[in-house]
Amino acid sequence: MRYGKLVDIGRKLVDERVPRPATERAARWLLKEGLTSPLVGPAVRLGQLVRPLLPQVLKRKLPARAPRRAAAPQVEHARKVMLLQGCVQPAMLPNINAATTRVLSAIGIQTVIAPEAGCCGALRSHLSDHEGGLADMRRNIDAWWPAVESGAVERIVINASGCGAVIKEYGDALAHDPQYAERAARISALSIDLSELLHEIVPALRAALPAGARKVAVHTPCTLQHAQRLRGGVEAALADLGFTVKPPAAEAHLCCGSAGAYSVLNPGIATALRDRKLKNLTAPEPEVIVSANIGCILHLQSGTDLPVKHWVELIDQALA
Repeated sequence: MRYGKLVDIGRKLVDERVPRPATERAARWLLKEGLTSPLVGPAVRLGQLVRPLLPQVLKRKLPARAPRRAAAPQVEHARKVMLLQGCVQPAMLPNINAATTRVLSAIGIQTVIAPEAGCCGALRSHLSDHEGGLADMRRNIDAWWPAVESGAVERIVINASGCGAVIKEYGDALAHDPQYAERAARISALSIDLSELLHEIVPALRAALPAGARKVAVHTPCTLQHAQRLRGGVEAALADLGFTVKPPAAEAHLCCGSAGAYSVLNPGIATALRDRKLKNLTAPEPEVIVSANIGCILHLQSGTDLPVKHWVELIDQALA
């Protein structure tokens, strides 16, 4: 059963039949236009400068500016993949993309960026802007297509599982569009979550990682384990690479409460889910929590002093 598809249909019907109050409409408009705007980067940097002065509710949502590692020189490899930068990730947690580039380069794969590509379409679609979401999808297809058509890249790699779940559905979303249907299906077929390259990463890097690695709790986002049906791969790979993986005490299947913009629009339920998830993740006393989606990482980090990272950052850090 494709529950995500049913939710999308239900959301559209509710929005058509039950008008939202003006304040809700305004908040949703600000989220979908603000978070996908080129101005999100400068806004985040400004917020980080004045972060100590912000109200606690905003401070929890805005990560502190982390020191960046010096950018590794771009290494030319015969194998190339397209990497989705995302809309919020480059501003909020830029090290995820940088770590992805370094780890893939270490196994002989070069990442390519299409600057014209942006939001995957999830944000607008989930905030009831169906046509806006489709426009985002078409823009990304146009940006990626020259490299795909020429064979310059072998895959499109996504390191945010929420985006990956949507991009793998481009073919379905645009099946009605005669100009984009075929290309959308091709893009979906070529798209993979970064964890689907772990079968190459682990054998290549196992010997390079130091012994005695950290104790890690793994949160598998709903969009990875339920939407993409990729379960257990990250945990198995980290254990194989020498990390001590601490399974959650219970309810590994449960949502952390982030769910895209849900944690902003419904903070009460989202916070309750977050705290329940963190209780199970921290019970085995890990040193770090890892996930595979920026929304989950930011949401979980707002409720704990333990570091919460993308799993690829952990591998990158160990390599360094």
